[in-house]
Amino acid sequence: MNFPRYEELYRLIFWAVTRIGGYLAPLVLWRAVFWKDSILDFGLRTKGFLEHAWIYAMFVAIMIPVMITVAKQPDFGTYYPFYKQASRSWLDFGMWEVFYIGQFFALEIFFRGWWVRACRGFGAGAILCMVVPYCMIHYGKPYLEACGAIVAGTVLGSLSMKTRSIYAGFLVHITVAILMDFLALHHRHALPERISPTSTGTFVFKYTVHTLWIVWALALTMLLVALVRRWPQIRAQLARKRAAAD
Repeated sequence: MNFPRYEELYRLIFWAVTRIGGYLAPLVLWRAVFWKDSILDFGLRTKGFLEHAWIYAMFVAIMIPVMITVAKQPDFGTYYPFYKQASRSWLDFGMWEVFYIGQFFALEIFFRGWWVRACRGFGAGAILCMVVPYCMIHYGKPYLEACGAIVAGTVLGSLSMKTRSIYAGFLVHITVAILMDFLALHHRHALPERISPTSTGTFVFKYTVHTLWIVWALALTMLLVALVRRWPQIRAQLARKRAAAD
């Protein structure tokens, strides 16, 4: 019996695990020295997450049209996904995405959690301190993505500083990353057709772009609901500003 070969996946799992370890190591060392600090203070508290969920929806609503446009560029189509056998089966694709998501979570903890928190003495300058090395890890990636990392790092860093949570930024990051993998395979006409490498049944997904527009519509709906709920507060703030101006 011929079993599927996963050597490339094993190498990428090693890549993901070492990145996760490298990103989390500073937290361990920090906790050992500054033992009074709580690890939860590095953006891991969930309090207030739902209150700021509209920010996640806003970024998704902005990014999806951008992604659909950018994914047509040749460098994006050939660069993603990192695991080139992801098109072999949905099992291959799913196994890769699990570790891909894991390293993104560790990345957000390191850059938007630990780094922003550790440099809090610089105030808003902590975001700039984080953005420089964050941009550097994108060297070698498609040009537009490397440039976008500066904007994304600044926005996600500001979001983390405002909400004191990495979760909204993490959700934005993995949503964009997974959908980019889908789009890259879609434009190469290489989406998986099998459930597993050894299965005989097929599952052909033909609605990638349609699915993105559905996600975009849901994000806009979330924004609209948030606006309706917050409208009394917004109107009160505008009234106070007008009164102060008069």
